[in-house]
Amino acid sequence: MTTKIIKTTLAALVAAAIGVAAIATPASAGGRVSISYAPTDPEQARALGTGLQMYSLFKGFNGSGANVDQNGFGNAAGILQNGSGNHGVLVQEGNGHTGTIEQNGNGNNCGLFQFGENTNGSCVQNGNGQSSVTGVFGF
Repeated sequence: MTTKIIKTTLAALVAAAIGVAAIATPASAGGRVSISYAPTDPEQARALGTGLQMYSLFKGFNGSGANVDQNGFGNAAGILQNGSGNHGVLVQEGNGHTGTIEQNGNGNNCGLFQFGENTNGSCVQNGNGQSSVTGVFGF
C-alpha cells in the first residue's frame, strides 16, 4: 500500500514536470503549476511523513525539525513550528521563490518543493499527525 502511494505521488509530480516543459512559455509570462497531496487516512499520512523524513536524511538534513535547502538567487524561506515532533523540509531550486511552512501541533510532516522562477508556496498544519507535500513549478 505504501509503495503504491509513493509511486502514485511520484508519477503525478513527473507528469506535472513534463507538462510544464511541454508548454514552453517564456519566463516573463510568470506562470506556475502547483500540485499538493495531503492524505486524510492516518496510515497514509504516516507513510508520507516517513518518506519526507527519509528524503531529509538522504539529503544530509535532520529527520526532524526544520530543514531548508536553497539553490539560486532572491529566495526567501521560513519555517515556524509550535509543538513537538514536527518535521518540515523546504527546497527551492531557481530564483525568486518565497516559501513558508507553519506547523501547530505535534508529529506533523510537510514538504514544500519549489522549482523554476518566482513562485510562492506555503504549508499550514494545525493539529496532530498530519503530512503533506507540495510541488510548485514556476516558468
